[in-house]
Amino acid sequence: MQASTFKYDVLVVGGGFAGMSVALRLADSGISVGLLAKKSLEESASMMAQGGIAAALAPDDSPQRHAADTTEAGSGLCHPEAVDLLVRHSKDCIDWLTAYGVTFTHSEKATDALPHLTREGGHTHRRVVHSADATGAAIITTLENRIRAHTGIQTLEDHIVVDLITGSDGACVGAYMLDKTSSTVQTVSARAIVLATGGASKVYLYTTNPDTSTGDGIAMAWRAGCRVANMEFVQFHPTCLYHPHAKSVLISEAVRGEGAYLIRSDGSRFMHMHDERGELAPRDIVARAIDYEMKKGGDDCVYLDIRHKPATEILRAFPNIARSCERFGIDITREPIPVVPAAHYTCGGIITDLRSGTDLPGLYAVGECAWTGVHGANRLASNSLLECSVFAAAAHDRILSDLDELPEARESLPHWDESRVTDADEQIVVSHNWDELRRFMWDYVGIVRTNKRLERARHRVELLREEIAEYYGNFKITNDLIELRNLVQVAELTINSAMSRKESRGLHFNKDYPDTLPDDQAVDTILVP
Repeated sequence: MQASTFKYDVLVVGGGFAGMSVALRLADSGISVGLLAKKSLEESASMMAQGGIAAALAPDDSPQRHAADTTEAGSGLCHPEAVDLLVRHSKDCIDWLTAYGVTFTHSEKATDALPHLTREGGHTHRRVVHSADATGAAIITTLENRIRAHTGIQTLEDHIVVDLITGSDGACVGAYMLDKTSSTVQTVSARAIVLATGGASKVYLYTTNPDTSTGDGIAMAWRAGCRVANMEFVQFHPTCLYHPHAKSVLISEAVRGEGAYLIRSDGSRFMHMHDERGELAPRDIVARAIDYEMKKGGDDCVYLDIRHKPATEILRAFPNIARSCERFGIDITREPIPVVPAAHYTCGGIITDLRSGTDLPGLYAVGECAWTGVHGANRLASNSLLECSVFAAAAHDRILSDLDELPEARESLPHWDESRVTDADEQIVVSHNWDELRRFMWDYVGIVRTNKRLERARHRVELLREEIAEYYGNFKITNDLIELRNLVQVAELTINSAMSRKESRGLHFNKDYPDTLPDDQAVDTILVP
């Protein structure tokens, strides 16, 4: 039975840091907000973030230096106006979180008013504000408590959006969502919709991301008519724990920032042979170096070694990482950590302006699903949580000004029609296609690419898309089918973007085009529906 229509001023799709930030800011301004999360509010990529938030707070640092490091990492594709907005508001981000009750780690010096700052790859200064090695958990737990107590926010947990609803004028007026508890599709009417759905790294076999990172916002925005940009730039985090029973266990870049070495199985270091910055080179360089060393030596992994530091210092700086490794029998104070690269961050996404507006009136995008021009061809470490906060504030301001122009939420929208579909006779089709997709994306569209690999991937994704479309049209939808449909769409966008770039730049490395064009010839990859 079709549930009655939900109505809000603003529907925020995504319960991570970006979604929570937008929802709280809007609700504090008196706007009625529905906050949708695919699972519980405690489960998101933001919750898993270890490192912290980049902010130029130290006396010897500045927003200009932060901008320079961001631009350097972005390999010629960062948009200066977007980077300037990001770094200028970094302190505002820290102040806003502190005001909401987030506790950051401070120096042991009693007279030091600044939070403790660590350093990560690509940064020339210590500027990463953190809460031990579990910054995401500290932020999400604090904001979640605020959201649950806020009368202006209704949380819709265990819901997933199927598709956006647009009016005859192309404006976004609502969405269909699946209530995973009741297995019913419900209709949401809203004056504005904010997509804060995170990235798409689950399209790869190995990833640091949670199961929810299936590119939903990017896929549904594309289907609704939005352009996307730079989908070929997928960041592979260099150090994910390698263990047969470990799933998505990230070893923070801050471990290298505090002096850990990357070593081969024989104990020899190798990063200085790939980049003069060694272990503190940007992520794309470190990931490719590890990939090269593994293939050269025929090894399943390399090792991250911080044993040369005092045990008390290691455990004080990385208590959660130490506990995570201990669960798998690894004492990081006495033995090196086996690590491999894994898909980590989607640098491309839905094209937005600097106030989070998309191509469709009434539709906004914030966080990893959005392309703002900040990250260029490679995201600088700890700029992601910062982007969530800065552009959430921009989205809040934009939506407040736009609401005067946007119509009231509609009383009635077309209901979801399931009259011509049946229950699926078997789920093996979905699970098999899911596995096939993630394997060929890892093999053919991974850290190192070739024209032949990309051609193979495109051929396979076309076949999968047709098969899934037929399945989608004949059977009742499930969470797994919705996610698979979105992942196939994101995979196709990623492959097409990669095939259109005739150079290697940042996170995109193609052995058939190993050279990088001059920066004055650097262009974004923009796909139009």
